[in-house]
Amino acid sequence: MNEPPASSAPRAGVSRRRPRRSPILDHAAEFLRQLRPDAPEPAAQFVRELIVTAVRLLDDRTPVADVRLLNAALRELRHAFRVFARYRDVPKVTTFGSARTVESDPAFLQAEEFARQIAAAGFMVITGAGGGIMRACQRGAGRERTFGVNIRLPSEQRPNEFIADDPKLMTFRYFFTRKLLFVKEADAVVLFPGGFGTLDEAYECLTLVQTGKAGPMPIVLLDAPGGEYWRAWRERVEGQLLRRGLISEEDRSLFRVTDDAGEAVEEIRGFYRVYHSSRYVGEKLVIRLRQPLDDPTLQRLENDFRDLLASGRFYLSAALAEEDADETAALPRLVLHFNRANFGRLRQMIDFVNRAGAR
Repeated sequence: MNEPPASSAPRAGVSRRRPRRSPILDHAAEFLRQLRPDAPEPAAQFVRELIVTAVRLLDDRTPVADVRLLNAALRELRHAFRVFARYRDVPKVTTFGSARTVESDPAFLQAEEFARQIAAAGFMVITGAGGGIMRACQRGAGRERTFGVNIRLPSEQRPNEFIADDPKLMTFRYFFTRKLLFVKEADAVVLFPGGFGTLDEAYECLTLVQTGKAGPMPIVLLDAPGGEYWRAWRERVEGQLLRRGLISEEDRSLFRVTDDAGEAVEEIRGFYRVYHSSRYVGEKLVIRLRQPLDDPTLQRLENDFRDLLASGRFYLSAALAEEDADETAALPRLVLHFNRANFGRLRQMIDFVNRAGAR
């Protein structure tokens, strides 16, 4: 639903550095014309540039180990893109948590219950494919509703029995390619108690949304019933980061802490009650809506969220001219010149729009 800037095409109206014009580019263009004469633009343009970049690795005398790394990463990503492409229109929730959580642990049972409920709500679940919380989520959602994004480790992490040998299981050599997929494909993130890796993923997801490097989405920190893991984490964040001014008050809106699986599901469903997705068109943030906003709601936006504007006003629109081929072209739009700084406030605005549409 969201379009993470890290993996989407360049925004219209934003300059992008292109390879210097050289004979290599001309040769790449001719090679591609011969190999794929029907290659569509602008995809063909980027493939030509990939060819140029690859050849320039030789010009730069790039060490073999670095060339091998780039080659392996590109192959991993291409395979993953192909796997996810079949499910492009299905909303997905990425889940994180400890691989060490045993089956009798309340957190395991909570993860299984959450996965069952979110799958019943029409979402698919993405996990790291291993044991513990990952296994719980895949057992709860079922094989047909899950993806496995595994990592190859020195002490091999074997895929759990609920995703093993499934075509939706992918195994990555590098953490950075794996992490990209976790966020790129997610419409929401839910984190259960875990160790260093889980905390790393929590902070990374929050950082990406806080800085606009990932699109707005729910981030839910889900504990076992009565658990204190994420409540203690929140107290630390508020007591140290917020109190010292290292984050803003509005950044608290970027996540939700709960110990209720149903509440976590409703947080995700509610986020998409009116909000559908968003993208930038030049300097404009275009928010696609599942239903149009009425005039009183638009006026409230002008009054209460004007601080989000770099200039101009909020206005309603049909799909912009630059979106003529967009698959969401029939949806109404809310358009603003967003300041691209206050993403916590943007989340608050989206919550307001969703509440207004629920009335």
